[in-house]
Amino acid sequence: MSSDRLFTPHFFVMCGFTFTVFLSAFQLLPTAPFHILDLGGSTFASGLFLGFLTYSSAFSAPLTGALADRLGQRRILIVSSLALAALSIAYAVIPDYRLTLALVIIHGVFWSGLLSASASYMTSLLPKGRRAEGIGYWGLSTVAAMAVAPSLGLWIYRHGGWLWLCLVGAVLNLVMAGIAWNLHGNGARAPAEPGPARRGGLLEWRVLVISFSLFLYSFGYGGITSFTALYADANGVTPKSIYLTALAIVILFTRPLAGRLGDRFGYKRVFVPCLVLICLGLGLLAVGGTRGWLIASAVVFGLGFGTAYPVYVGYVMQGVDADRRGAAFGAILAAFDTGIGTGSTTMGYLIQHFGFAAAFGVAAALSALALPYFLTADRFVQRRVSA
Repeated sequence: MSSDRLFTPHFFVMCGFTFTVFLSAFQLLPTAPFHILDLGGSTFASGLFLGFLTYSSAFSAPLTGALADRLGQRRILIVSSLALAALSIAYAVIPDYRLTLALVIIHGVFWSGLLSASASYMTSLLPKGRRAEGIGYWGLSTVAAMAVAPSLGLWIYRHGGWLWLCLVGAVLNLVMAGIAWNLHGNGARAPAEPGPARRGGLLEWRVLVISFSLFLYSFGYGGITSFTALYADANGVTPKSIYLTALAIVILFTRPLAGRLGDRFGYKRVFVPCLVLICLGLGLLAVGGTRGWLIASAVVFGLGFGTAYPVYVGYVMQGVDADRRGAAFGAILAAFDTGIGTGSTTMGYLIQHFGFAAAFGVAAALSALALPYFLTADRFVQRRVSA
């Protein structure tokens, strides 16, 4: 049936947009800690770059998600892309890491606009019965970017320096703006008539309460993004981006199948074992940082982490009205990015004072709480909805 068609021209345009977004971001994120260290910052300060970015994104996500519902996703995507291009140029010329950390707070606001608006736009394109599958395939554009961007970013930084890295990022941001300009259709503003869902305010509280489980496991992901390259370097493992590359490859091959399983057998049934795998993957990082341990962790963590997000979105979006999708994704992003920011910042401190094993051990312990929390919060929310 045509209503069940997944792969449309708009779908592929959005995949191209998202690939470019994360190609730019994942060149910057693994290299920024090295740049901050070069400018005289500490390991703790290097973790603050991702921490400030994601905190800013998390706290602004409810606003930017609601703006996407009201002003139109396409408009938010264009403005955010142009803002990131300007910020990339500013990063290139700032000589003090403290100013860089201040600027990344502004970066986070526009980053949340990109993520909330693009997720809302994509969800509107997907057939309801194939939503997790569609999000899974769309997520491959993120994974493909993650597979090449860290190595590319570290290569540019090593051979061309920070200036060239930032200029490449600015060009990619302008390409994003061009793609967003050519989006049509479901990027229009949401219906203006008032209704019960619209009176709910900026946040989807039902989604936010359950999404704290994402905070618990994304804490570890914040440390993985910021510090696995440093972890590999400390253990003499080359290439330094081996963990993120292996993680991307695992997700690339497993996510499409996982989304299909969620649509067919139930999102919750697939989400629960994902939380177990995430905990085990972080535990492997705590055990060792040699090449073997890094790859083993990337495989186990990737199986869980890559599958968890699309099936979780499929699960919570079952009860969200179409004109509240931006607000719902804002709530998801708030929990997810708060976890990443807290993980990056806290693990930078833990690594500096206690070492990598202790830091990843703390992350594994927190992720172990995600499963009991999700089951408890989900039962509570379901009782409130049915009451």
